[in-house]
Amino acid sequence: MKKAFASMIMFALLASLFVFPATVAAQPAQKNVIMATTTSTQDSGLLDVLLPIFEKKTGYFVKTISVGSGQAMAMGAKGEADVLLVHSPAAEKKFMADGNGVERRLVMHNDYIILGPPADPARIKGMKKASEAFKKIAATGSIFMSRGDNSGTNAKEKDIWKAAGVKYEGEKWYQQTGLGMGQTLAVAAEKKTYTLADRGTYLALQKRLGLDILVEGDGILLNIYHVIEVNPKKWPKANFAGAKAFGDFMVSKETQAIIKTFGVDKYGSPLFFPDAGKKEEALGQ
Repeated sequence: MKKAFASMIMFALLASLFVFPATVAAQPAQKNVIMATTTSTQDSGLLDVLLPIFEKKTGYFVKTISVGSGQAMAMGAKGEADVLLVHSPAAEKKFMADGNGVERRLVMHNDYIILGPPADPARIKGMKKASEAFKKIAATGSIFMSRGDNSGTNAKEKDIWKAAGVKYEGEKWYQQTGLGMGQTLAVAAEKKTYTLADRGTYLALQKRLGLDILVEGDGILLNIYHVIEVNPKKWPKANFAGAKAFGDFMVSKETQAIIKTFGVDKYGSPLFFPDAGKKEEALGQ
């Protein structure tokens, strides 16, 4: 009886040696993927959901560097990142034109909102045009808190100031944090000032802020995200295989379905809207 039992165990062990390797996915030669991304994807919690799925599915390990989109693209242009997840379209197009990226794919969008204290000293609540709201903030000398970090949000803010025709640099009411979105929101909340934020980060942090959405819905406030793989011809040491795997993952049906529902359970609406396969010019219509 003991011999038979021992034989069964030995057979099971031998069988596992042959079966187990067939159940394990092929491991990538270079496992680490460096992703430079905007702080909004980190602060909103989206990456906390997506990255574990990607890593389990592919065997890659993603090292996330959360900075402004401008800094992320600067890293990509120096070969310091393998893949970018950013939201500054004009800068992205220049990045591609300079030969720094291989492919730029549309992933998702949400929108920017103008936030401020409930007292709303500039009386901008409900205004339809972001540029007109900025004009009133400037005219009343109400403090505006800018990220001032060359991020996608900062670039959008500058676009709005330009549309408003307002001189803001050097003005006492115009202040800059040099920080990411979540930290800038915290400063604006503490000082009870106006600021521009992406909706996703605001919704994720709103309970601790005490800031209200005062202006939303203007076409200029559209916030679009793309994934870009860094050009391996320019930077041979870049993990292009890992970068492409991540890009493919972000535009896959599975990931797009997750993005579509992310935030609904907590906030009653998604923090981002999936856009893979769509035309950028059709967004927001």
